[in-house]
Amino acid sequence: MIDSFLRFLTFEKRASEYTIVSYKNDLSQFSKFLKYHAPSTNIIHVSHEDIRAWIVDLVSKNNTPRTVNRKVSTLRSFFKFLHQRGHLNKNPTHKVQALKADYPLPSFVQVKEISDLLSKFSFPDDFTGLRDKLMFELMYGTGMRLSEMINLRTSHVYIEEKMLKVDGKGKKERMIPCYENLMRLVEQYKTEKNAIFGNIASYYLVVTDKGEQCYPMMVYRTVKKYLDQITASEKRSPHVLRHTFATHLLDNGADLNAIKDLLGHASLAATQIYTHNTLDKLKQVYKKAHPKA
Repeated sequence: MIDSFLRFLTFEKRASEYTIVSYKNDLSQFSKFLKYHAPSTNIIHVSHEDIRAWIVDLVSKNNTPRTVNRKVSTLRSFFKFLHQRGHLNKNPTHKVQALKADYPLPSFVQVKEISDLLSKFSFPDDFTGLRDKLMFELMYGTGMRLSEMINLRTSHVYIEEKMLKVDGKGKKERMIPCYENLMRLVEQYKTEKNAIFGNIASYYLVVTDKGEQCYPMMVYRTVKKYLDQITASEKRSPHVLRHTFATHLLDNGADLNAIKDLLGHASLAATQIYTHNTLDKLKQVYKKAHPKA
């Protein structure tokens, strides 16, 4: 049953590799718990009591409410799939409620900090430095996800139109406009890359020092190395640059629906979290400026 569900995610829902691995791990964890908690229970005969028992077990092992809710969400999708395929009469997760969880506001870098990094900071004067700066410009300048940048094809960057095409979640393509300085940087980088690697590294835009497709840990290390030098923020990951992109757009009056489309969010609800940062900023301005505040 689990294998059928994973094939459904892969070929019908076209879920990302990361999503499929996450679902597979969650379902494997639940199956192991079920064998220990109720060894005679087949997965298609699971009750809401079994799921609640798993939740209690997860909490007792110091999993955060957010982590527990994500794992339960996996079960919801799995049992919904089984129900729709006629393997279950009812979905056992219907009686299971999510745990109350605090969702922290997105971390982001201040405008001056990111501006100083991209305009005043001296990146190494070689291919690596040029590539590192391009990664920052791409993530901050377009808000693309880490996986989207890693898989960005050279042929999907349109210099003349100042646009690029990314493969988002669920293999959904979207077009993102780019500013002129970013396009100039792309041209400079492509010239340098071609001079060093030629056609060997022509498929993916961003490559390693060996001309191979870059990978998540490399990008994480690079982003953290440079963010360490400009910000005191606790979080210094590639996703922080995506948050920074959205927050700066919203602070400067961009329409929330436009930001949703640029980020590739499926619904406006996912984008609205950025309004909380803006509201906090408005409150600070109000307190400083209003005579009665």
